[in-house]
Amino acid sequence: MIKLTAFFAGMIFGLGLLLAGMANPAKVLAFLDVAGAWDPSLALVMGGAIAVAVIPLNWAPKNKHSLLGTPTQLPVKKELDARLIGGSLVFGIGWGIAGICPGPAVAILLSGHWQIIIFVLAMLAGMYLFSALENRRKS
Repeated sequence: MIKLTAFFAGMIFGLGLLLAGMANPAKVLAFLDVAGAWDPSLALVMGGAIAVAVIPLNWAPKNKHSLLGTPTQLPVKKELDARLIGGSLVFGIGWGIAGICPGPAVAILLSGHWQIIIFVLAMLAGMYLFSALENRRKS
């Protein structure tokens, strides 16, 4: 049941990304171009996402289990550190250069565009590199 719920949540998320235009790199780059032909429409998408997230984000800390009965796992670390800021910068720079982030990339992967395939392969390589560096750091 948990995997089926995760599958449907991912499908709804991907559909939302497609409908909102988040899978269109030109639209994302126009949103990021605040000094040029700025397209503020994605701010509405982000505002809507925040509004939808408010209820579960307030509910989760008060409950030890999710609605499906699994333990609620919330971050315990509250402070900013160099790793979080550095990771955020790398993510933002990559998003700005490519005009796409991981969620929309996966959502449009089956379009067959070679650029998306290269992006997803680079993303997977980055995930692998991070995992290898984390394992090395911990040992």
